[in-house]
Amino acid sequence: MNINKIKSILFLGIGGIGMSALAKYFIAKGIKVYGYDRTASDMTATLIQMNAEVVFVDDDTLTENLYDLVVYTPAMPKDSFLLNYYKQSGIPLMKRSEALGIITQNNFTIAVSGSHGKTTVSSMIAFLLKECGVDCSAFLGGVSVNFNSNYVLGNSNVVVVEADEFDRSFMTLSPDIVVLTSIDTDHLDIYGTRENIVASFQDFLSKLDEKGVLIHNEKVVDHIEINGVKKVYGFSNGDYQAHIQGIFPSYSTFTVNENPEVFKLNYNGRHNIENALAAISVGLYLGFDLKKMADAMEKFRGIKRRFELIYQGTNCIFIDDYAHHPAEIEALVSSVKEIFPGKKILSIFQPHLYSRTKDLCVDFAKSLDLSDEVILLPLYPARELPIEGVTSYIVSEKMKTNVDVVDKADLIDTIKQRKFDVILTIGAGDISGCISDIKNYLSNR
Repeated sequence: MNINKIKSILFLGIGGIGMSALAKYFIAKGIKVYGYDRTASDMTATLIQMNAEVVFVDDDTLTENLYDLVVYTPAMPKDSFLLNYYKQSGIPLMKRSEALGIITQNNFTIAVSGSHGKTTVSSMIAFLLKECGVDCSAFLGGVSVNFNSNYVLGNSNVVVVEADEFDRSFMTLSPDIVVLTSIDTDHLDIYGTRENIVASFQDFLSKLDEKGVLIHNEKVVDHIEINGVKKVYGFSNGDYQAHIQGIFPSYSTFTVNENPEVFKLNYNGRHNIENALAAISVGLYLGFDLKKMADAMEKFRGIKRRFELIYQGTNCIFIDDYAHHPAEIEALVSSVKEIFPGKKILSIFQPHLYSRTKDLCVDFAKSLDLSDEVILLPLYPARELPIEGVTSYIVSEKMKTNVDVVDKADLIDTIKQRKFDVILTIGAGDISGCISDIKNYLSNR
């Protein structure tokens, strides 16, 4: 399909982070955008301000116009009226990943893949490119503080995208450079076994031709074959190595390889130094000046809901994070313990997806046990139907630390009964709706 000939487009699930970035791209191209989403949000409000027409009722309201293309998210319910209507309409219908894949076909594409860190690394790469003179576009899985958006408009043929392994979405992309941060066990509802997960990543990497480049984390130990160039980044070995100089409450410093240039990262956590190194590795491969990249990294302000400092008072620090996999929680809590040694940590976690909670409940328990105190909220189902017996309790019953499972309505009262120096809200569901109440309580106590 030639997307340059599209005059109007309908997005089903337009408020999602990936869908809304695509919608912004088409709006920037002067294409009329329509959309449906289940609930209004800050994202849908932004799109409406950009002249998109958005409705919040899944009925025949959006069947009156003749669209050139309909794009939907896999999160749309299978019984959706609009989704089923357009499956029968004869109008071209494609998944979000397919639309993004078409965009990458005619651009030099830097694709960030891996189980964790995709949004932070892709945002860092986009920011480095802009600061070093490459006017790229970017489709991000979160809202960059520097760009104040999940979509970055550029005026070159360079595009940065996230290569999502869920539903094998990354197979639609046409990458020139791939960054691979990790291959952890997840999405077993899709893949069934870890071996299938690794095989799917291998299938994606086989899309690189002999001119393609793979830059991967040293911790990716699975045997990977590619046709092009392979580079490794990490703390201990590889082509690009970070040497940590110091980790402080509000910033970190490090050098890269044997160069004395010091990078200052005002976006804390050891895992974010690793993310920064991934982005810097791309820049080094492309021949960017190290001093320019250091200046850019010092100006990088992070992603909303990724190690986001919400409140800092004399007796308490409040950090919010999107972590929803045991490895991400382990990295988050470990980083907080390193930054604030000796401080008592209260983690509030909302499990995300029935399948993930069922498959990884033991690992969730282990990662959460790194905290001193834990509160679990009821599981957030997202796109999934319930699985019998799967609730937040299957995590809590495997934990050793002091843990309660409470409804959101009882959260503040439960927090009042706990002793802590640092409070973390963790999860990819609607736990974000609790942030303002927690901040208000901490500010006024």
